[in-house]
Parts: sequence; structure tokens; C-alpha cells
Amino acid sequence: MKSFPMFFRTRGRRIVIAGGGEQAAQKARLILKTDAQIVLAARTLEPELAALVAEGRAIHHDAPLTPGDFEGAAMAFIATGCPGWDAALHGLAQAAHCPVNVVDRPDLCDITTPSIVDRDPVVIAIGTEGTAPVLGRDLKTRIEQMLPANLGGLAALAGRLRPAVADAVPRAKRRAFWAWVFKSTPREAWTRGAEREAARQIKQAIADRGAPDAEDVGSIALVGAGPGARDLLTLRAVERLQEADVIYYDRLVDPEVLELARRDAERVFVGKHVGAHAWPQDKISQVIVAEALKGRRVVRLKSGDPGIFGRAGEEVEAAKAAGVTVEIVPGVTAASAAAASLGQSLTMRGETDTLVLATGTGRADAPLPDCVRHAVPGTTVAIYMGVRQVDRICAALAERGFPATAQIDVCVNVSKAGEHMLTATLQDLPGRLQAEQVDGCAILLVRWPAPVEAAKPVRQLALSG
Repeated sequence: MKSFPMFFRTRGRRIVIAGGGEQAAQKARLILKTDAQIVLAARTLEPELAALVAEGRAIHHDAPLTPGDFEGAAMAFIATGCPGWDAALHGLAQAAHCPVNVVDRPDLCDITTPSIVDRDPVVIAIGTEGTAPVLGRDLKTRIEQMLPANLGGLAALAGRLRPAVADAVPRAKRRAFWAWVFKSTPREAWTRGAEREAARQIKQAIADRGAPDAEDVGSIALVGAGPGARDLLTLRAVERLQEADVIYYDRLVDPEVLELARRDAERVFVGKHVGAHAWPQDKISQVIVAEALKGRRVVRLKSGDPGIFGRAGEEVEAAKAAGVTVEIVPGVTAASAAAASLGQSLTMRGETDTLVLATGTGRADAPLPDCVRHAVPGTTVAIYMGVRQVDRICAALAERGFPATAQIDVCVNVSKAGEHMLTATLQDLPGRLQAEQVDGCAILLVRWPAPVEAAKPVRQLALSG
């Protein structure tokens, strides 16, 4: 290493930022995350910095700087934008033995600012010694995805409870106690947002003088995998995949999404094909509950959003009936992804002010749903699983008076490698789908614009007084 990473204590100390422009503001935003006293040294300050001074979050030093202004400071940033001034102020800071960073001048830097993942009090700093800042930012993004946003709160709670643990838990059991807090049930509860429950568990374990010897039950997360592209997953979805002991996934889940899971996580395919339900829904519900009751962290990975035609309700009911903790992690649904790929909005002011999500396919033992019953002027209807019912759907739309010249978008394999779009009129749509051999993973976007109202004459009122 050419630079040694360490953390500077900032409480009760000054940090000097020399400069009053945008570069100085960028450094101020970074230092505002600390509890240091910020000194802004410049004749004039740009609006953002001036607001910090007005709010009492920084001190404005508008006199010429001397070495004494840097003495005792934790560090200094030089960001005047003038190479000459930057070099001169660097010399003053060095004369006061103050660690200094000169923006865009690595040759004048005693210290460099890393890419930071902030989960205060958990802080991760990533540096490349100035060789590859883009790589540093990419690593930051990956780590941001790995760590729950509220993780720092758990660390802070542990810090507050540490004296109680030292008093109540025998020394020989403390390592196991903290491993349980940060790797087991309390952390799982905390990261899914059940912070009070996690705190209660930890305090009960302190009262019991140690962590539980065994876990009673695990948990189930119904995770939305999105339409296909793995970078459309939410951060929470990635977290659950990386925590999972076993993952049950659907046919439409892209293999790249599974690559985000822990390497040692068990993966079980439970995909259902139309007319060939090798894994009926009641069996899936039974299996995921049984695995959770073994103390395992179960992820039920579904394409799109679990709550939109994903049969999440049945799995939630099964989990609750067994007393298993269950969580729904929403995902990007196909309708949203399809509109995004088309570069269009699902709604348009003055044209379509209502959005309907419908399915063209229902349960095998039930009549086919009337998926266009809400289609009226001013409405966009997104029809899932409707390709095989396109003749019936087109006939129903025609009966409702859908304009023969209006366009219907068909979005196939949205966000996946084989994505393609086609547009057709009501009359041409069945033939186009047959010609393009579209028979599977596609969504129909039926836009029925509201009629444009004729301009109403303006009445003139004669006022007398």
C-alpha cells in the first residue's frame, strides 16, 4: 500500500475547507456527515455554502488565511479553483502540520477522500490510491446493494447494550451472543423493518444471560425478481437473495438474477407452465413453510411483482397459518417495464387517466376472466398472460367499441436479451402475433385515448354596478 487507511476522530474538532465554490460545496456535503465544526474559508460563498452558515452548520472565515488557522484542525480541504492559490494554501496547511487534500491535485494531497458506504456508525471506505476512481464507485454501488439501509441502527443499538451484555452474559458466551445478534434472528428481523421485535429479542436474550441455543422457525420472503434484467431488482431483493438458505424460483426468473444469491444457497425450480403444473400452488406453499419451520431463511422468487398475478396471497396465508414470519418484497412489474422500454408513459394527462392491470388467464378450474371489462375511453389496460387469448380479447374489445385504428403494443420478453416490441391494430393483432411466433412471455398494452372535447364557446357576461 502507498496509503494507509484509517479513520479520523472528528468530534470537537475543526475541518477547514478553503474555497467558496462548487468544489468546496462538494467537500462540505461530505463533511456534513460528521460531527466536526466546519470552517469555510473564502471571501464569498456560493448559495449552498452561504445557507450552511446561515443555518449555523458552518462558520464563515472571510479573512486571509495563516498557518494558525490550520493549527489543531483534523484536516483541511483546498478547493479554490485557482492552481496558484491552491498551492499557496497547501503550503500554509503543511506549515501547521495539518493533513491536507487539494482537489484535483494528487501530488499535493496528504490525504485522499475514499468512496464511502455510510451506515453510521458502520462506515466502509473504498480507495484506489487515485488509480481507478470509476472502479471505486462501482465497488461502492455493489456494497450499497449488499448492506441494508438500516444496518447502522442495529450496530448503534448493540453499542448501547454492550454494558448490559458485559454485566449479564458470561464472558465465555459473549462471542456466541454477538454472533447471534448480527448473523441470526435479530438481524433478520431488523433488516426487514421489524426493529422493535429485534430489540425485544436481544433484550430478552440478555435477561436470559445468553443467546438462544436453537432457532424455532425461519422466515419466508416473497421476492419480486422484476421483469428480467437483474439491475432492475430492488436493493432489498438483492439483500434477501444474499441472506437466503434456499430459493424457490419460477420459470420466468432470469438466470442472472439467481447469480446474485449466496453461492451456497440451495436453488429449487418450481416453475409452472400453462397446462403442465408439475408444482401445484398448494404444494409450493407447503414446501416453503416446511423449510421455514426447519429454521431456514426461505426466498420465494417470483418474476415481476409478487403481489400482481403472482399468487402471493395464498403463500402469505399458508405462512401465517403456520406461525412463520413472512415478508413481501415488491418488484418492477411487467407493465411498468414494458412502458419504459417503449419510452412511453402508462398514463397521459388528457388522454388516459386510468390504469388497469388485468390477466387473460385464470385458474384451470374457473372461467376465463373478462380482462377488458374496464376498458373504456381514457383507460390503459395492461393485459398479462393474454397472448394465447388474443382472439377472444380482440373480439371483446371490438364489442366494447374500441377504435379499429387504435394501436395495441405487444411487449415480448421485456428487459431480457430477446426483448422485442410490435404494434398492431385490433384487426391485425392476431395475425401479427402468429406471424411473429409470439406465444409466451408478453404483455399487451391497450391504450384507449379519451375523445378530445370540442372547445366550448366562452360566454361574455355584462357586469353592471
